[in-house]
Amino acid sequence: MQLFYNPHINTDQKTLSFNKEESRHIVKVLRKSDGDQLNITDGKGKLFKVEILQAHDKKCIVEIKSWIEKPKAWDYYLHVAIAPTKMNDRFEWFLEKATEIGIDEVTPIICEHSERKQVKTERLEKVILSAMKQSLKFKLPILNEPKKLIDFISKKDWDLGLIAHCEDGLKKDMKSYFPMRQKIMILIGPEGDFSPSEIELALQQGIKPVSFGENRLRTETAGIVACSYTALLNQIL
Repeated sequence: MQLFYNPHINTDQKTLSFNKEESRHIVKVLRKSDGDQLNITDGKGKLFKVEILQAHDKKCIVEIKSWIEKPKAWDYYLHVAIAPTKMNDRFEWFLEKATEIGIDEVTPIICEHSERKQVKTERLEKVILSAMKQSLKFKLPILNEPKKLIDFISKKDWDLGLIAHCEDGLKKDMKSYFPMRQKIMILIGPEGDFSPSEIELALQQGIKPVSFGENRLRTETAGIVACSYTALLNQIL
C-alpha cells in the first residue's frame, strides 16, 4: 500500500484536490491516471479510499469512495520528552524510528547541559510525516515546540512519568512499571545527562527513575530504547 496524507480531508467530502507538489508526484513520478485508486489518511486515524477523476500534474482531483477508522496498533499513549542532539540528523533519525515503532507525542526539552538549544520544527515535522506514511501509520505523532525542562515537567500531563539518567541511585528497570496502558511520559536527557538539580526536581514532581540497562547510550539511542521497551512490554505482559 502507498499512503498519502491530507489533513483537510473529511468524511463529508465527495471530492478532493491535491496541491501542485503532490499532484506532480502522483501523475509524473508515480504515473497514476484517471480511474486509479489511492489511499489517503487524515493523520487522525482514518483511511480514505479514493479514485482519480482528473490526473493533472498541477491539480489532481480524486473522488472519495469510502473510508474506515484505523485503530492504533498499541493501546497506550507514549510521550517522549527528549533533549535535541547536537547533530540534527541524529534527532531526525530518532523521530523517524520512533514513528515507525509507535509514538504519540514528542517534546524537545532544553536542559542545563543541552548542546543544542534552538530547534526548527518545520523540517522535523516533515521527517515524522514521511515516516508515518512509509510505515503505514494512520495517526500523525504530535511534535511540540521546544520547552525548558522546568516548564515541561510542571504540567504533569501523564499517568506515569519516567526519567532515564546516568547518576547513581535506586532505579527500577522498565519491566517494573509495565504493563501500563494509559498516558506514559519518558524523559531523555542530553549527552551530558540531566544535572543533579534537574533530576531532583523531576523526582519531586513524582517522576520515577528508570534504567535501560548497564550500557551507556546516546540520547537518540535511549529514545529508541524507550519506545521499543514500551511497545514490547505492553505486548508481552
